[in-house]
Amino acid sequence: MATAKRASGRPREQRVDTSIAEAVHALIDERGYAGLTVDAVAAHAGVSTAAIYRRYATKQEMTFAVLLHDMREESPADTGTLRGDLRALTEQIAAQVRGSGAGTLPGLLADIRADPELRARFEATFLTVERGIITTLLDRAITRGELTRRPDVGLVQALLLGPLYAWLIVLDEDPAYAPELADLVAATATVALTANLLPDAAWSGTPNPESLT
Repeated sequence: MATAKRASGRPREQRVDTSIAEAVHALIDERGYAGLTVDAVAAHAGVSTAAIYRRYATKQEMTFAVLLHDMREESPADTGTLRGDLRALTEQIAAQVRGSGAGTLPGLLADIRADPELRARFEATFLTVERGIITTLLDRAITRGELTRRPDVGLVQALLLGPLYAWLIVLDEDPAYAPELADLVAATATVALTANLLPDAAWSGTPNPESLT
């Protein structure tokens, strides 16, 4: 994302958040992700490293929050249909990935995968936020009568993110086609969901709140 949104917790000074976000973008453009450090961000932003660590536990969390989404990411506005909601979400994801900078996400995701503690924290924070957004969209569809049940949210997450990440990161294809791909992903996911092709929390291990009641 172009600017950092305020994370959960006590209120913070927006100027500091903005300065950190601007510094992350500038340093990634200048040095790439491998050359990004918390010390360098603090110096460029004109803030203390303590100010950064009050917001983010690691360089990786800082980078992900600034470039993709933080802990206050909101669900897209209700469009009135499941396909519309999914399209809004996939377009949002595509825009975030496109704006993250070439080569940044592979390095960031490699860091997360290589450190079990960091991976566990990432799954408990950022992935949980994403799954909460998807749950909101699915529950809207259930209320409308478009769906009869909530499927495995982790699997839905994979269906939405997978093609976009593959196109933009793994295959390094033309990002100009990302909006069209986002629409295709939303349409495909809608068909799979409305046809009840997805299982209930059987693949990803993501708890389904309905199964706990």
